Amino acid sequence: MTHETRRLPSLDVLKDQAKRLRSRLASEGEEISHSKSLELIAAQYGFRDWDTLHAAASNRPPFNPWMLGSRVTGHYLGQAFEAEILSAQALGATGRYRLTFRFDEPVDVVTFESVSAFERTSNGRPHLELEW
Repeated sequence: MTHETRRLPSLDVLKDQAKRLRSRLASEGEEISHSKSLELIAAQYGFRDWDTLHAAASNRPPFNPWMLGSRVTGHYLGQAFEAEILSAQALGATGRYRLTFRFDEPVDVVTFESVSAFERTSNGRPHLELEW
């Protein structure tokens, strides 16, 4: 049987799934060992055991959707922009990234003549929104 390791979650996510499974079963009166919960998670992903799943998840390249030099579009303070990604850094296993862009053109964020471009917005919208 072949497995598509690029679709596997990280080891931290897999271990968390096993922990939550064990906790859920315990709340329903079925106690299982930590080892058994890992084996059940492996089976869920189609692997014969935890060791095989662990090896597959460990050998995959880290997922990073942000490639250096890639082009992105989005909105900064509500204004459209196009830019190139200069750097991308994963912030742990949170799924969050720190990105540095080179904007094609300066972004004019002034929406009212009486407002300075250096003031912050408070409309509840994120300052930066990327489009996929």
